[in-house]
Amino acid sequence: MSFNVKDVILKEDRPKTLLLQKHSDYLATYGQNKDDYEFCMTEYLRMSGIYWSLTAMELMDQSSRMPKEEIIEFITSCQDKESGGISASIGHDPHMLYTLSAVQVLAMYDRLDAIDVDGVVRYILSLQQEDGSFFGDMWGEVDTRFSFCAVMALSLLHRLDAININKTVDFVLSCMNFDSGFGSKPGSESHAGLIYCCVGTLSICNRMDALRADELAWWLCERQLPSGGLNGRPEKLPDLCYSWWVMSSLSMLNRIHWVDKKSLEQFILACQDSETGGFSDRPGDIPDPFHTLFGLAGLSLLGDTSIKSVNPTYCMPQETIDKLKLQPQVLHI
Repeated sequence: MSFNVKDVILKEDRPKTLLLQKHSDYLATYGQNKDDYEFCMTEYLRMSGIYWSLTAMELMDQSSRMPKEEIIEFITSCQDKESGGISASIGHDPHMLYTLSAVQVLAMYDRLDAIDVDGVVRYILSLQQEDGSFFGDMWGEVDTRFSFCAVMALSLLHRLDAININKTVDFVLSCMNFDSGFGSKPGSESHAGLIYCCVGTLSICNRMDALRADELAWWLCERQLPSGGLNGRPEKLPDLCYSWWVMSSLSMLNRIHWVDKKSLEQFILACQDSETGGFSDRPGDIPDPFHTLFGLAGLSLLGDTSIKSVNPTYCMPQETIDKLKLQPQVLHI
């Protein structure tokens, strides 16, 4: 019996060097036209878009090209005075995802004073459930992504003691599968993005000892395909964003050397748009800020010194994490 592996073929005329200036230009002009169709249609995730863009610019040492005061004012206007949570855009409901993105941006700008920190803490605490899980918002969806958002945001605010950490860890561990991976909730399929969220939660909570590290790292390194790219779960095409989700997890597990770094680097570089700048999910597709950040962050984890060092737990510049005096746990072999 033979199996056909789902993959892409890298063309010979693909980009093979890092186009930093083009990526900086791409992000500096992205979203400037407020009447643009794409700008209007992405309003529901604007706060995360700001985080992706600013972090990418920070890693390229180009954040001065971003409208700092305008961004800070926008974040302040998105905080709900009643709940304390922060929304994706003005007039939207607050959500854990966008609350974290806002906190990350303000932490990079050293302007956490621009929001009501006590309100954010109150909002996150209100979403923790009896079993230790977290709702994403008032509507009650449970997902390990929200556990990670809660833990990361509170750690950036130095208020991690506000929640029940033991129950938080217990819920995340209840989502561990027979293959040592993690899903969105107990019994859900292992997925590289959710593995990052769960490993990141344990890293911040100093409970990496609870992982089956070798088995988990093996599952992660098996995500690499002949093209060099990584997928999120078996039988899927490679996607550039997994250069972050998989490699950051392997970095926290101290087993990043288990993948073929050179072939992964070639895949990441091939996902660049040589005309407009920016990275896409796969070579030849349309670029976006989401994949641009994770392409750059993936290259940083691979040791590209033209990009600032990125912290594998927080997906923020290491210099910001050092300034905040945060020390997420990394396994030692």
